[in-house]
Amino acid sequence: MGTWPGPFLALMAVAVAMIPPEAGARASAWRGGPVASPAGEAPPIPAAEPPGDVEKPPGDEEKPPGSGPPVVAVGRNWPVGLRPSVVRGWEPPATAYGRGHRGVDLAADIGAPVRAVAPGRVAFAGRVAGRGVVSVELTGTGEPPLRTTYEPVRASVEKGDEVGAGTVLGALEAGTSHCPTACLHWGLLRGDVYLDPLSLLPPWLLSRGPSRLLPVAGVPKWRSGGVAELESTGR
Repeated sequence: MGTWPGPFLALMAVAVAMIPPEAGARASAWRGGPVASPAGEAPPIPAAEPPGDVEKPPGDEEKPPGSGPPVVAVGRNWPVGLRPSVVRGWEPPATAYGRGHRGVDLAADIGAPVRAVAPGRVAFAGRVAGRGVVSVELTGTGEPPLRTTYEPVRASVEKGDEVGAGTVLGALEAGTSHCPTACLHWGLLRGDVYLDPLSLLPPWLLSRGPSRLLPVAGVPKWRSGGVAELESTGR
């Protein structure tokens, strides 16, 4: 191969020197090579890769809404009567909006007093969809606090009232077709999560049946003249 003439090489050197740096950078990028930064500027820093699974410190785990401490049996009495019949029990739904029974139904007469099962503060007393409702936040039950609901009730308390176990909240009203007979719907929540209200009652309240009068042997029977003798029961 022959050599290039000297004047031609000189013209080529001048032409290359006149090419702007941006054109060279674009050509390098088009060929897939590294792009040079303009003079006086630092090269771009590549973006950091997104972090993978980062271990969270203990106690920083996400908690489901409404979760909290377990339910403690703080109840001291039933909301109606001494030991009412449970017409319908607790049936937790499979999903947040699924079918179920979010509370228990207790048989009672219309006009029967409805009582707070534990100490607390009245969070609501009024009407919802035409039904009387009373809600009580229970004292010392964690955060968010446990909240009991009672319906249908003609309230005799107001929002903000402090109540104790056994305090009368109102009287049972006539309900709808929710129960075959008159009943109190009793609910329990922590935040937005429904819980079984019967878990508030200690075992001695759940197992206690109605009182019965039994015959007693050896009771003195007074006769005329002030003389007492023991009455035999034949047992």
